[in-house]
Amino acid sequence: MSTEPEPTEKTEPGTRGAATEPEGPGGAPGRATDGGAASAGGGEAGVTGGPGDDTDASARDSVAESGDTGAGGSAGADESADGASAGGGESGAAGEGVSDAPVGGGEPEADAGEGGDLAGVDADGAGKAQLSEAEAELAAQRLERERIARRKAEKQQPVESGAKLSGKAADLLAAVRAVESGAKPAAAVFSEPEPPRRPAQEPVRPRPVSAQATGAGGAVGVAGSVGGPAPETVEAVQRVLAEGGAPTALAPQVAAALGEGADEELRADPWQLLRVTGVRPEQADGFARELLGAECAPDDERRGRAVTVWLLEQAALAGHTALEMPALTAALVQRGVPDADAAVQSTIAEAEALVFQDALDPAAPEPAEDDEEGAERPVRILVGLERYALAEESLADGLARLINSVPKEDGSAEDWERAAASAKGSAAELIRAAAAGGLVLHTGGQASLTEPAALLTAARGLGLRAWAATHSPLGRDRFSALLQDDRQDGTADSVPSDGTAHEQPRTRPVATVAGLLSGAEGPGRDGDGAFDLDLLVVLDAPQLDVETAALLVESMPDGARLVLGGDPAVLWSAGPGRVFADLLAARICPQVASRRPDPGPLGELVSGIGIGELNQVEAPGKEVVIVPVRDAGEAVHRTVQLVADSVPRALGVPAEETQVITPGHGGAVGTRALNAALKERLNPGPGRFGGFDPGDRVAYSPAPGRTLPGAVVGADADGLHLTCAGEPVVVPKERVEQSVRHGWALTAHQAVGCRWPAVVAVLPGDATQALSRPWVYTAFGRADRHLSVVQGAEQALPRAVAEIPAKPRTTRLPVLLRTQTPASG
Repeated sequence: MSTEPEPTEKTEPGTRGAATEPEGPGGAPGRATDGGAASAGGGEAGVTGGPGDDTDASARDSVAESGDTGAGGSAGADESADGASAGGGESGAAGEGVSDAPVGGGEPEADAGEGGDLAGVDADGAGKAQLSEAEAELAAQRLERERIARRKAEKQQPVESGAKLSGKAADLLAAVRAVESGAKPAAAVFSEPEPPRRPAQEPVRPRPVSAQATGAGGAVGVAGSVGGPAPETVEAVQRVLAEGGAPTALAPQVAAALGEGADEELRADPWQLLRVTGVRPEQADGFARELLGAECAPDDERRGRAVTVWLLEQAALAGHTALEMPALTAALVQRGVPDADAAVQSTIAEAEALVFQDALDPAAPEPAEDDEEGAERPVRILVGLERYALAEESLADGLARLINSVPKEDGSAEDWERAAASAKGSAAELIRAAAAGGLVLHTGGQASLTEPAALLTAARGLGLRAWAATHSPLGRDRFSALLQDDRQDGTADSVPSDGTAHEQPRTRPVATVAGLLSGAEGPGRDGDGAFDLDLLVVLDAPQLDVETAALLVESMPDGARLVLGGDPAVLWSAGPGRVFADLLAARICPQVASRRPDPGPLGELVSGIGIGELNQVEAPGKEVVIVPVRDAGEAVHRTVQLVADSVPRALGVPAEETQVITPGHGGAVGTRALNAALKERLNPGPGRFGGFDPGDRVAYSPAPGRTLPGAVVGADADGLHLTCAGEPVVVPKERVEQSVRHGWALTAHQAVGCRWPAVVAVLPGDATQALSRPWVYTAFGRADRHLSVVQGAEQALPRAVAEIPAKPRTTRLPVLLRTQTPASG
């Protein structure tokens, strides 16, 4: 590990400026409200700002700590580029509650951009309403939840004799009943000729992507938006908002959240304003005081319910699928709710939340019914939102189905063993495990990707319909490069490190998870709606939140094999849950740990971080360089110098293949400040397309929690034209502000699932509270050939690696898995 020789100044302790400004669910630079405990009775806690206001980490802050930290949120915060997450272990429960999400730990959502409307773009383009990726996913999830609810209801209903039969069985039953009733003689029934066989239905295949493209990585098209709420509804809501002193710019969001009759509902219950992303309790209190006057009180039952739901939503942003009752009631007290227990009970009674009693020790016997004085079975009481409860239950059901179903006869045991014998080490173990069971877990770093590649090649050689799915398009193209058409060479050296992998033809069986679910990529679905495949290998499994994982598992056909693989040391998913970690802990299926280490000084450095050690490594080829800085200004200057000059000159890696990673979006060394400086140096321009110019590097978020690195091509009446992973994407101008950022600098959450030839990791002195072992591991692990560390954090860096693991998340999946599937030991 070497130190960049160019700085000649004496290294001083890094200065501590203003804390790196985190963003909340919509954040954009702008006004902010002061924190403080919410009370319906005191202060002027009106709603401030609008869609362009900044929302800090308090938008997913503590539901247990008193007061608010940092700036208040935007009442009209946008949905965003980083997703609705507090990200992956970087924020979550600590002790009794959900602790404040630190900068970078909870990845914020997209801020409202650096420019206004798309200048020079024909306004006619605004009228082209298209279905957005986020809305398409939400619609799919609603349909999936309805289907799950119907299945559960059917299981609980008594089965009418013959009611579940179909095909020949139903015909035979009808014939028997006809004979028994005397309607037909037996001979006439059973001597009828067998009806002609119908040809099998053609499986559903992916359709050509239209202008409503998913933007999910791999789909060409327009990320549009459906027609919003009716204009008369928006106008009615605007009048109510104006009466309450709230920004009328929030009207479309309120109307979309509350639906038809939103104005009446908002007038009857002003705290429904909390349904809008970015609005905080103190802001809703101010709005309620203006509308209700003397009727407004802290103990209003409507306020208690609204704040309860809001806290559960903030917990979900921090990664929790539910909250323990004591943590929730403590947070309600901190928010000025006098009777927290009554507020929770009212919320449950109105079906706005669900309550669960999970046994702390599932092995403990339940007390006998006649044992009145017997010891009670220890349980924990959890409260959660219905959508995440259904997702976890559906996921547990689906996993149990895969584990208990017999794999299809798709190759003899001898064929599988022959394929395993031709592989080496843990690759052979993985092939044998996949041959024997329906669910397998695989863990390892970047070099271990050759093992699932060997499995995929072996399975296809046996005639299986085998596919792989990755988190990002860049990851998809890198994994595609590991696959040979007819063979697997078994070396990681076949992965190009020059960023050109996406130029290869997309003929190999690899898709993104989002593209697979949307149908834009992958094998398509069969007549029953299941994936048309026999084996699915999901890479980057730590990035699966509970809803995405439930959709994947529910889409697996009976008898198919599912392999979940990934590096458990990286940041967890943007959405709620910790699916991969919960599965590893549950030990309900075979687990294969790769023994293939990541090579070179970078591999040695990252491997040490994974076990809590920040080691000095020998880097004779300047694979790792430390650049000490004293303050925020010097950090920005040195970062730009490294990207634009030092790395290209010393290593031959061009600026467009070097990625900057920093803890947060705000602050003096956040992504906004760094991207502004990098644009000025690398692609100066007036930002005539909503703050963007052709050639700008961008980070496009088609849906919360997913980021696609790309570049601006141009703009026209249809919107902003990008190229992401070699494919064109058009973002309508009304969505540019919400979903597109400059992308020379990203957060670690935005960068997860991708790798670049060179990475500059910026650790400013004012963002040390954001650092953790998973953050450092993820940021440093994005580099293929070279890592420069702009180090202003001093001893906070080794302390974070040694002492700050991922923050825990409260989930129900481990209990659900234990009750449905036995541990495999």
